[in-house]
Amino acid sequence: MKIAIVSDAWHPQINGVVNSILYTRDELEKSGHQVEMFTPQQFRTVPCPTYPSIRLSVMPGGRLTRMLDAYAPDTLHIATEGPLGMAARRWCKKRKLRFTSAYHTQFPQYVSLRIPVPLSWGYGVMRWFHGHSQAIMVPTATVKKELEEQGFGDRVKLWSRGVDTKLFRPQQGVDLGLPRPINMYVGRVAVEKNIGDFLDLDLPGSKLVIGDGPDLEKLKKQHPEVCFVGFKTGEDLAAHIACADVFIFPSRTDTFGLVLLEALACGVPVAAYPVTGPIDVITSKKVGCLDNDLKAAALAALKLKRADCRAYALNYTWEAASRTFESLLVPCNPEAQPATA
Repeated sequence: MKIAIVSDAWHPQINGVVNSILYTRDELEKSGHQVEMFTPQQFRTVPCPTYPSIRLSVMPGGRLTRMLDAYAPDTLHIATEGPLGMAARRWCKKRKLRFTSAYHTQFPQYVSLRIPVPLSWGYGVMRWFHGHSQAIMVPTATVKKELEEQGFGDRVKLWSRGVDTKLFRPQQGVDLGLPRPINMYVGRVAVEKNIGDFLDLDLPGSKLVIGDGPDLEKLKKQHPEVCFVGFKTGEDLAAHIACADVFIFPSRTDTFGLVLLEALACGVPVAAYPVTGPIDVITSKKVGCLDNDLKAAALAALKLKRADCRAYALNYTWEAASRTFESLLVPCNPEAQPATA
């Protein structure tokens, strides 16, 4: 089957959306499918306002139309609601073709944090964007319920996530010479991740921040007591995660939080708020503590066993997640007969 995946999130970004698409693409190709990615790397881009590390495609409609016409996919999936996603949506509507889409990010909440607009406006835009999608893929049952309550209808479907347990594994980890216990945050250093709640905690030991983002330099000046090591990937990232004693996830706006599984796969217990994302991922008290008092959650998580965390993460595989993704795809033209894998 010829699969087209259109995503505004791609390299050089490294985040949960990009990683989900990468692992899914690889698993689909292992199953014999032909997967073509349509990303900002193929178009002229400009920096995203307030977030320059994100590149936005400039007027991609014409070129994307020609590329999709030439590829003639059997099925098309729109991963993001950005300029490329909009252009792919127009391409499908103009040709009366069907598509699926994904709701990876809580854009209504993120926009409201940066621009004073009502949440209802953001949800209105999201309903319009996904209105013609045959299946709106979401990572958790909580997000599914939220979108259904916001009027997205019965097309909201579950598509869970996995973790690379060969890369993210228990190991000695890097030695940063930090006092124990090491309380760690991994992710974008940005207001929408609520990182301030982590930085303001009064905890024993030390705090370690792994990641980059628009608020990095400001927060480094405000919190000289915190160890900021910057952006990490691959084995380097896994070794840094493995050195921690507890992973603290302060976000209140994530739809899933892949890094939760990556921490657990390294044997690191989790502390988080009982909100969308953590409440679906951390379903066992043996691997994480969810509490509106984030300090209490962090202190309690220190008592959990690393072996239990690793065993829990092994239940999440990208192979299984990708099979679900494949099952939700629809033929662009239901009368056509796509090639099978």
